[in-house]
Amino acid sequence: MRALLAYDGSSGAAQAATLTGAIAWPSDSTLRVVSAIGPMPMLSASPWAGGMPTATTPDLETQVTAYFEAETAEVVKRLQSPGRSVEGAVLRGRPASVLVDEAHAFGADVVIVGSRGQGPIAELLLGSVSSEVVDHAGCPVLVARQPGIRRILFASDGSPSALAAEAVLADWPVFDGLPIRVVSVADVVQPWHTGIAPTMYRQVLDAYAKDLEESQAEHGRVADESARRLREAGREAESHFCTGDPAVEIIAVAGDWDADLIVLGSRGRTGLTRVLLGSVARNVVHGSRASVLVVRDPDEV
Repeated sequence: MRALLAYDGSSGAAQAATLTGAIAWPSDSTLRVVSAIGPMPMLSASPWAGGMPTATTPDLETQVTAYFEAETAEVVKRLQSPGRSVEGAVLRGRPASVLVDEAHAFGADVVIVGSRGQGPIAELLLGSVSSEVVDHAGCPVLVARQPGIRRILFASDGSPSALAAEAVLADWPVFDGLPIRVVSVADVVQPWHTGIAPTMYRQVLDAYAKDLEESQAEHGRVADESARRLREAGREAESHFCTGDPAVEIIAVAGDWDADLIVLGSRGRTGLTRVLLGSVARNVVHGSRASVLVVRDPDEV
């Protein structure tokens, strides 16, 4: 496998490096640690020069470059292991764009990024660079929030990207021997209690009950069939379905089951097809305390 680790020296990046080191990579894997240096800040001139900004000094650029080179070399050293190739690079440019382009050029199977992590609330948020990489990378992106992976929650709705995520779970050797719980969430909007004629209220409730029953049956089937296919691929998998807001339920089930990793597709079907990175997947990525692996449908790329 080929994994690209985005590293900027932050606490979130340190967590990503820790998770990267804990993953059981196949012996022929190549890990690439990339630090991206964005534009240097401008320095304010002296007051008698009119307060106009001046160009960044070569000395500052040299110091910043040396710092990132040392940090990257230290991470490369920590990730070294017999049978594994580890390399590092310090690149210049807009960080998110550099990382997305480098992942493509490197042929990465996965990009690993950190979350912002500055407290019990802020740690659930992504920085702008990580968020953009999740949005635009052409390969799966792993947002690191835990130091390892012991249990995996796979959220599936049967969509093409969910099937792509299922294939990743079935095929990647890093998931060998890890228990997987497949969850599918039935999300049926409840009818409004106002604005409905009294003579129509019972009919509306009956229609809602029927839709809910059909949705629960469908999502139960999605979870059961996905778990069955994963077991046929040699995985330890069980199924589970629930009802409610998908992101809320996925995060809750992960917490109740003590999952270290949530795996889900980047798009899904809930009536009309919609971009999940603007809804369910994005809410899970931003709200979960578990690490999150987002997988795209190959047709999206």
